[in-house]
Amino acid sequence: MATAATLPVVGPAARDRLRRAGTLAPVLAVIALLLVPGGGGAQGGTGGTGTVADAASGLLVLVCLVRVARGGARPLTRTAAVVLGLPVLGICLAAITSNDPASSLPGVARYVQVFVLVPAAVLLTVRDRRDFAVVAWALVGLALLQGAVGVGQYLTGTGASYQGEDVRAVGTFGATDVMGMATVVSYGLVVVTGIALGSGPGRARTAALACAGLLFLPLVLSFSRGAWIATVVACALQLLLAGPRRAVRIGLAAGALGVVLVGGLGIGSDLVEERVASITRVTAAPDQSVTDRYTMWAAAGEMWRAEPLTGVGLKGFPQYRDAHASVALSSGSDTAGAGAAFRRQPLLSPHNMYLLVLSEQGLVGLLALAGSWTALLVAALRRRGGPGSGAGADCALVATGLLVWQLTDFFYADIGGPSTVLMSVVLGLAAWWSLVGARRA
Repeated sequence: MATAATLPVVGPAARDRLRRAGTLAPVLAVIALLLVPGGGGAQGGTGGTGTVADAASGLLVLVCLVRVARGGARPLTRTAAVVLGLPVLGICLAAITSNDPASSLPGVARYVQVFVLVPAAVLLTVRDRRDFAVVAWALVGLALLQGAVGVGQYLTGTGASYQGEDVRAVGTFGATDVMGMATVVSYGLVVVTGIALGSGPGRARTAALACAGLLFLPLVLSFSRGAWIATVVACALQLLLAGPRRAVRIGLAAGALGVVLVGGLGIGSDLVEERVASITRVTAAPDQSVTDRYTMWAAAGEMWRAEPLTGVGLKGFPQYRDAHASVALSSGSDTAGAGAAFRRQPLLSPHNMYLLVLSEQGLVGLLALAGSWTALLVAALRRRGGPGSGAGADCALVATGLLVWQLTDFFYADIGGPSTVLMSVVLGLAAWWSLVGARRA
């Protein structure tokens, strides 16, 4: 008599992994879909590109809403709801007081998506340190893949155009979003720095150090001054928080790695040297990109002075730019390479998030949005040494580093382009530690 086939028994550990993967799947899908090349340009300000990752973020919010409705419990603490919901005040007020409220509505949707809904959904999806680690390593995986594509572009001369050569590493984001790969790689580098300095397993710290070495080169070859500055600031803070002695040792190791890769091997050394030198040339012989940026910063300031409390309205910067900008502003930036033909990319934002919010949402909007970010950073720093700080040291360093990187980068960039939705995930991950995770670590 034939016996029935015995089905394999799934143990508790396997079932836990399956449940965890199912819970985190919407967040991981947003990260993974950023590997899909975008079809649109990188619009500044409140502009969006409508990528598949954006669609996945909408699905993430929907799934989170269904889970909250089925759970029946209060999803957020009062503090978390206030901190995450504070930007809505400035966003809605700026839309209501806009001279053209109808044209501001897409901006309302974009800002609420990026700074409220997606971060809140990530916060509610992440349940513990293991979930935090899964999402953090997913960011590292995306950074490694995008970085590998970028290095290949530099070596084969198929990247975006930079000083007449198609050598700028941009990953799958293309020539119209040259900050995309730099942002992703920077996130990955900040994450692995936090893990390497944390108190996790030795194998995890060793893997993090190896990943840091791999991510250093594509960040350099992105030729993104803003990303370089933000990464140095964030990683330096992480090193200081981890202890001065460790900071000195790892700082020396990172310096040696930079000398070997850029100086010893000569990888992009001339171009990198020129790009680094240009950071200090803001008044003496600045290049046209620097001139354009400072001209748009001045125009944003003029808009704010005209409407100090509520700004000119969401998506109003392009409309009012020419009326407030000087003749030093060029008609646009040149983009080419990475599979795209030459085109002039219009300058639709000041490339400074704080000035963009100040000009379009006024002082009320800036205080609301920046107040939310500051609250997250202060909470992350305060809870670094709180209960469970030993077990959660890696989470604390990662969350703090990501927040500092983003707030520093906002001095040189604003929202726009496919990588914007990843910024929402990063803010949500950091918000989990600041508002919830420190008590569970």
